[in-house]
Amino acid sequence: MRELLLSLEVAGACALVVLLGLVLVLVRRRRLTGRLGTFDCSVRHPSSRRWAWGVARYETDRLDWYRTFSLSPRPSCSFARGALDVTRRRDADGQERFAVQPGAIVVECRHRGAPLELAMSSDAYTGFASWLESAPPGQNVNVA
Repeated sequence: MRELLLSLEVAGACALVVLLGLVLVLVRRRRLTGRLGTFDCSVRHPSSRRWAWGVARYETDRLDWYRTFSLSPRPSCSFARGALDVTRRRDADGQERFAVQPGAIVVECRHRGAPLELAMSSDAYTGFASWLESAPPGQNVNVA
């Protein structure tokens, strides 16, 4: 009987830790999306053929991207506006449709010469393209 109670206590403690982690992730996401200039954005690097869900936020000279399932207050990636070129945009196709948000547009880019894909809503793409085009003079910005 004592072993059963100990097992139940351990299982309860594990469930509490998982629940606390989930609450912290949700609170972090709420704080990120509550700020001006944020939008849902998935990222896929060529080194990994998997999409990662996240939230992007415009800064003056860069786009900061925060992974959805993380507790870190720092961005997972930052993309310099002057080094970001849009090469093409397209609708998500095949298996991609299940890995990104519904109705997402896949934006194929190059960041410092390396390929990069971002998936976002069409409204978010309009804002993204405007943000890139409004770069200060002297920054060569290419928007497809």
